[in-house]
Amino acid sequence: MLAVRLDSKLEQQLEELAKVKGSTKSTLVRQAVERLLEDEEDTALAEMATKRLRSSKSLTKLRKELGLDR
Repeated sequence: MLAVRLDSKLEQQLEELAKVKGSTKSTLVRQAVERLLEDEEDTALAEMATKRLRSSKSLTKLRKELGLDR
């Protein structure tokens, strides 16, 4: 279990959204946290892929190293 403190304006907005959606504040916060974690994971994976691409070799250089081009 986790307790989260929100300022009154944010809590009011959350309460209004929960009413409109027919949901609970807890459900909305849980869904928001899940989306945040998924987005952060996607961002980290994209950054790792970008780093790998930057450190990759050109096809020309790789062919020379493998002895395919002389």
